[in-house]
Amino acid sequence: MSTSHSPPPREPATEQISWRSIVRHDLPASLVVFLIAIPLSLGIAAASGAPLIAGLVAAVVGGVVAGALGGSPLQVSGPAAGLTVVVAGLVSQYGWAATAGITCVAGLLQILLGVTRIGRLALSLSPAVVHGMLAGIGITIAVQQLHVVLGGQAQSSLIANLAELPAQLMAHHPASVLVGVLTVVILLVWPRIPRVKAVPAPLVAVVAVTALAAVFMVEVTRVDLPDNPLQELIVPTLPTGSALGLATAVLTVALVASVESLLSAVAVDKLHNGRRTNLDRELIGQGAANAVSGALGGMPVTGVIVRSTANVAAGARSRASTMMHGLWIAAFVLAAGALLELIPMAALAGVLLVTGLRLVQLAHIRTLRRHDELLVYVVTAGGVAALGLAEGVLAGLVLAVGRVLYRLARATVTATEENGVWTVRIQGTLVFLGVASLVRTLRTIPTGAAVRVQLQVDHLDHAAYEAIEDWRRGHVARGGSVEVNRAAFRAALNGDSARPRWLVPWQQRRLVPEPDQRASMLDGIREFEQSADSIRPMMAKLAADGQRPTQLFITCADSRIVPNLITTTGPGEQFCVRNVGNLVPPHGANSSSVDAAVEYAVEVLGVTSIVVCGHSHCGAAAAVLDGSADDGSGLRSWLRHLEPSIRRALALPDIADPATGVRLSPADKLSVANVAVQLENLRSFACVRKAEQEGRLELVGLWFDIGAAAARLVLERDPYLVRADEELATAAAPADR
Repeated sequence: MSTSHSPPPREPATEQISWRSIVRHDLPASLVVFLIAIPLSLGIAAASGAPLIAGLVAAVVGGVVAGALGGSPLQVSGPAAGLTVVVAGLVSQYGWAATAGITCVAGLLQILLGVTRIGRLALSLSPAVVHGMLAGIGITIAVQQLHVVLGGQAQSSLIANLAELPAQLMAHHPASVLVGVLTVVILLVWPRIPRVKAVPAPLVAVVAVTALAAVFMVEVTRVDLPDNPLQELIVPTLPTGSALGLATAVLTVALVASVESLLSAVAVDKLHNGRRTNLDRELIGQGAANAVSGALGGMPVTGVIVRSTANVAAGARSRASTMMHGLWIAAFVLAAGALLELIPMAALAGVLLVTGLRLVQLAHIRTLRRHDELLVYVVTAGGVAALGLAEGVLAGLVLAVGRVLYRLARATVTATEENGVWTVRIQGTLVFLGVASLVRTLRTIPTGAAVRVQLQVDHLDHAAYEAIEDWRRGHVARGGSVEVNRAAFRAALNGDSARPRWLVPWQQRRLVPEPDQRASMLDGIREFEQSADSIRPMMAKLAADGQRPTQLFITCADSRIVPNLITTTGPGEQFCVRNVGNLVPPHGANSSSVDAAVEYAVEVLGVTSIVVCGHSHCGAAAAVLDGSADDGSGLRSWLRHLEPSIRRALALPDIADPATGVRLSPADKLSVANVAVQLENLRSFACVRKAEQEGRLELVGLWFDIGAAAARLVLERDPYLVRADEELATAAAPADR
């Protein structure tokens, strides 16, 4: 393979940027972010009970200060819905001036956290707690803003809002309801309209509804800004109250703002190929922004993912974009603040209503349920919504830690007898806390019996080891026999993975085939049967309910490709087709097996995505290029379907790996082009075309680099590789606040 380098498909983000690049890329991006930030900043301020000007101050300071000093060059900072509940509680308890003072002190604490280099510890929080916190905040915001949409006033808590909701529904505020509902409809429909979704939906909704309300002279409550914003800025004051209460308030603002900013920064890193975020510097930048914002009477500042995503998508290349967006907001407020006063408050409430609901993400719920973390999520979300942010997060953390301790102390020990032989199965994590239960079970085995011990544990400590050894010696001394896997015993004691081989069969085995493959296979089957207790309930449920896979995965028959490993899917989640060369011949091309699989997956199983996965070092591609495929009539006939891919590959320029910059070999280049051709072939199926046109099905091209163990997306129309994580970045990130 050649070692020459080709330029990456996207211009990487970098801090060394020219003025020409700033004008060409950062200036337009800053205008896009500015247009998104205005309605969101006003809506978040209104939902928090803060002066509207405070939300705009936070947007300006977040852009300029955090943009200049932070460690993430492309992250956009400003007021965030994730702190709405916290700020609303502080305003009701201490007043706005004191809340600004708390924000200022919280910023200083963030700077201290960044200087002491413990910023990354914030990422150690359980994802279930973080997503549960955001969901609880989202529910609170949605119910709160529903009152405003209905023409009323939001109450101080979720319970009070729910209690007052029936009376609010009975009240008649048709103008406000019409404005709010129309805003929500535009927010939901606009992103689904082809070719216009690049224009931010919040901007379209607020501008459209404001224009209609002005044209038809609808009587609704509107934004109220001070005539002279600079003179109306509120000077922060020192709050009065108990030292514990004030310390809790400062710590809450600092920690929540820090966690949200760092999570968003990590997500933004996945959107570009440039410099990664310096998390400690980012924490310092966010702290400086909060200190300045609080000193100017502004709201707390955090990094926000949707505005940051829009910044990258609009072509930003440096921190100049986020800084300029803050300057545009300041200029607009000072020069054209009267235009903002035309906006109905119900429109801003509609924006926040949708934003709050989007914090409750079904993808997170499904993932956490799959990993048995849903209870932590529900408790955290319910606690935040019903009790408050600090109380809810604390409840979630206590439950998460308790579950970890329970799992560490939990081991399943069973003793069963069959044909005179007793089998003792020990599963889970066996430490000193479970020794008493272990000994009780072992003592139920009759004296002199033949015993087989099956260890399927992740770890066992010295106390558990001694308990088993003491029992074994005593049982043997009394005439019994004990068979135990000593290697697994030692591995578990030493902290090595003692998981069954069938879970990671390739990890610690030789890559050279065994001399007796049949014996090796049978050994593996026996080990699976002995170790299948942990998945038996899940398989029984799948057997009863049937399969409901979400994806059809079409890949090569190459033994080095493990589809479930690449996609992190389990039983029942993936419908798979494997053949030589990962080919999908056009419909009617005498390939009935592939035709049947595609039609069954789309029409019967209702999969939502079809993935065609090629790979490096492909034997089929190499055989076609070197002519060795002509040796066998069956192989030659099948690989004729690669001819369109060969023509496509010849027409392509050189393709380089986006991570290394190394040019691909001819065979690898062919396998990449082949993925794009197979995606086109899929559309020869009427069921695929129809499902894709209706938005029920997505076609994805993937190329797996075996040597690097890395998956890359393949662009269909002009095939070249892009980083797969660019498309997946927002999946694990909190929604824009």
